[in-house]
This record gives sequence, structure tokens and C-alpha cells, in this order.
Amino acid sequence: MNCITSKSVTTVFGFVFLVTGILGIIPNPLVSPHGIFEVNATHNLVHILTAGLFVAGALASEKAARVILQSIGIAFVGVTILGFLNKGHLLLGLVYFGEAAKWAHLSLALVILVAGFGLPKLQACNTTREA
Repeated sequence: MNCITSKSVTTVFGFVFLVTGILGIIPNPLVSPHGIFEVNATHNLVHILTAGLFVAGALASEKAARVILQSIGIAFVGVTILGFLNKGHLLLGLVYFGEAAKWAHLSLALVILVAGFGLPKLQACNTTREA
């Protein structure tokens, strides 16, 4: 039986956040200052830095990957709450946070938290595989 590990999920999230951060720099209709998901340079930088955290966790160890997923998931809950409570579009006066971003970050928070707290530990995967 194959198990999805925290390291593999963290690697995928790292790739997705890196691509999103880079896409935000390139004019396009999806992620850009005038796209469906409106972003500014600071938002792009946050995506790229978050990608770095995901990749660092994935490269370190299975436990580090799990902790990164849990930590970023919790941080995204905070960002989501701030986004919905924020009046205007600049989160903390720095990060452009449009309406679509609020819902995207809520979805991401839930998915990342489920991955961080719900994936079986690697030992459980190995035990299941050997049985």
C-alpha cells in the first residue's frame, strides 16, 4: 500500500506556491494585479517565501514537513480571519488581499490543516506496508 507522506505533500505545496508567486509577477488573467486573484509585489513575495518554508520542511525530514504543514495551516487560518475582518484590500497595510483571495486562503487553510494533522505518520505507512 502506498502512503502519501507529509514530505510529498509539502513538496507539492512548495511547488504550487512558488509557481503562484512567479505567476503574480507575469501579467495574466488569473494571478496578477488585475487578475481574478489580485496580488501585489508583497503578496507575491509572501507566496515565494512560503514556498521556501514548504521546501525546507520537505527537505529536512518527515517530522519537519508535518510541523511546517501544521504551522502554515494555522497561520493561514489567521490570515483568513484577518482578511475577512479587514476593511479595504490591504492586509496589514502591505499585502493586497481581494475577495477571491479570502476564499482561496480559507480553502488553502483547510486543506493544509487536514494534510498537517490528518496524514498518517510515516511509521504507520511502513507498518501497513509490511503487514
